[in-house]
Amino acid sequence: MPVITHIDDLKRIYVRRVPKMFYDYAESGSWTEQTFRENTSDFNQIRLRQRVAVDMAGRSTASQMIGQDVAMPVALAPVGLTGMQCADGEIKAARAAEAFGVPFTLSTMSINSIEDVAEATTKPFWFQLYTMKDEDYVRRLIERAKAANCSALVITLDLQILGQRHKDLKNGLSAPPKLTPKTIANLMTKWAWGIEMLGAKRRHFGNIVGHVDGISDASSLGAWTSEQFDLTLDWSKIAKLKEMWGGKVILKGILDEEDAKMAAKVGADAITVSNHGGRQLDGALSSIRMLPRIMDAVGGDIEVHLDSGIRSGQDVLKALALGATGTMIGRAFVYGLGAMGQQGVTRALEVIHKELDTSMALCGEKSVTNLGRHNLLVPEDFTGRWA
Repeated sequence: MPVITHIDDLKRIYVRRVPKMFYDYAESGSWTEQTFRENTSDFNQIRLRQRVAVDMAGRSTASQMIGQDVAMPVALAPVGLTGMQCADGEIKAARAAEAFGVPFTLSTMSINSIEDVAEATTKPFWFQLYTMKDEDYVRRLIERAKAANCSALVITLDLQILGQRHKDLKNGLSAPPKLTPKTIANLMTKWAWGIEMLGAKRRHFGNIVGHVDGISDASSLGAWTSEQFDLTLDWSKIAKLKEMWGGKVILKGILDEEDAKMAAKVGADAITVSNHGGRQLDGALSSIRMLPRIMDAVGGDIEVHLDSGIRSGQDVLKALALGATGTMIGRAFVYGLGAMGQQGVTRALEVIHKELDTSMALCGEKSVTNLGRHNLLVPEDFTGRWA
């Protein structure tokens, strides 16, 4: 068993085990990938303020996200095709999150369905919704999430149209992978992945195939997205979705102060500051750069989470110290899942927890709820206020 001490250890195993198509899906951004890169590199510009001679005994990373107790303020973000990173990937990730005491978010574009995950777990999970042109399908999807006792609806706002993701286009991303000479050659080097996938519960989009009128094959993410995603989504439709759901709502994909104000106005319980992991609008500022500006705009009006770029417990600490109530991790847990299945997701959470706890202590804090800007040294021009 390899010694895993940080997320990059899991990533090195992940790249060896998972087919290139699905590795590239996770480890890439749109266009030039500038925003994808800066989501992580911008965290490095924020420094931590060390404090000494402080009682560090009895520390706690426990907190709450949208009123739900969490072992640490980190949720597993919705990631499409998770069940292609590892057989029954969504189920394994959900079980790991449940055992650790953090929220799991199931993507609309998951391989395992809402019902699959509900059957395999004992506690409520969050469900992420993409809005579709087929309003009847959206209504039924929401009803299915209610029936599964999902505790929050995460509505993604930044994917009405798919950003141009060069690697996905060149790889012909699909679930299951289309058997071309190129993919066959790569799959032959990933035999352990293939053997596990033969026993998977599903190998297609479980929330879509068999549930959408006229759709019998949604293997191509790009084609289905361009055909089905709702270009007309606006704040009035978001309000209707919130009313239809009737429970906790998180609006994901906020990267502008005015949009954050609108999210608060529409009555969302929380927003997630996110640029879709750098996979939508390339050239947008990183999520961590935008967080202080959004906190200044709405920090007292709505709960704020941060997504995109988190690879360590120190990244989590920096987001919390800048005002976020919680964070979401996507690639960090996917690396673990692809590397070692459920055990790998657990290990990713353990690594992030250890880094968060240790760094918090060395900053002189005993609880994540006490973290604030006093724990940080932030460059004066960090928020990038250009004319």
